[in-house]
Amino acid sequence: MLNKLFGKISHNIGIDLGTANTLVYVKEKGIVINEPSVVAVNKRTGQILAIGKEAKEMVGKTPGHIIVSRPLVGGVVSDFETTEQILSYFIEKVHKDSFALLPRPRVAIGIPSGVTEVEKRAVIDAAISAGAREAFLIDEPMAAAIGARLPVQEPAGNMIVDIGGGTTEVAIISLGGVVTSRSLRVAGDKMNEDVIHFARDKYNLLLGERTAENIKIAIGSAYKMNDRLEMIIRGIDLISGLPKEMEVNDDQIREALFRSIKVIVNNIKSAVEETPPELVSDIMQKGIILAGGGGLIRGLDKLIAEQTEMPVRRMEDPLTAVVRGIGAVLENLDELSDVLIESGEDKKLR
Repeated sequence: MLNKLFGKISHNIGIDLGTANTLVYVKEKGIVINEPSVVAVNKRTGQILAIGKEAKEMVGKTPGHIIVSRPLVGGVVSDFETTEQILSYFIEKVHKDSFALLPRPRVAIGIPSGVTEVEKRAVIDAAISAGAREAFLIDEPMAAAIGARLPVQEPAGNMIVDIGGGTTEVAIISLGGVVTSRSLRVAGDKMNEDVIHFARDKYNLLLGERTAENIKIAIGSAYKMNDRLEMIIRGIDLISGLPKEMEVNDDQIREALFRSIKVIVNNIKSAVEETPPELVSDIMQKGIILAGGGGLIRGLDKLIAEQTEMPVRRMEDPLTAVVRGIGAVLENLDELSDVLIESGEDKKLR
């Protein structure tokens, strides 16, 4: 009966519709698209000028009538029409390249676990409007856990912490369901803001968003480093209005990131405290799994391990965890169809 819904022909796609990046998985082909969730729009005409990588290159470099924005904030749709356009772009790109003679694809999309029914419906409606024949949803922490190859269907505790661009998802999973979870609007983008605020408040230096992200990636850390990291940063002096450059080190950027990282760590601890003892015992043996781009922050695994007194490890290729999990569901529908959600309501694929 599953094949009645999703079909034997591999024209079904999985989408990790992230705040920072959108990744697309095609059944039996793997990940075929990995581009920023960014759109450039001409405000005068309403015309979309660029989507993805090309649009991200325009950030901070456009005239006043061209707006470069992300249609998703905190992992949810903030601009329906632009989200529809970005989904349409990626669906059309995959459909044209791979399935030109086949019906429109069925789509499974990853969403944060904390979104409302209205927000779920917005994602489904945007996907249908963008050209999908049917759209299904999957909670991102569940998808990330499947992508990390955790035994989510077994009666045992699995803990995943997925730190993306807009949200951090903390979940304890057992028997194919989420036992305890936290969905925070504190993640990679908030850390970039922390770096911008730090430079402004401490040094009267105005940084761009891309510059702040590059600093975070280059020398950001959550735990004291053995080797000192330094880099030159450039921005605008808020007093003189002139260009200014200065050297910063990992200690300073760690101080900048401290507040956001503390929020994430405290919510991980709270989730553990609410988890039944038997599942905590399982997690103590397996460890907490870090996924998402934020999981790559230096020393974050060590800090979480110290604070929770449990082992912590980063999964392999954490940036693609969610979309690989969605892909695994598409490839193994008979075993994993229960994790999909349709129209904001749980529905088994039968």
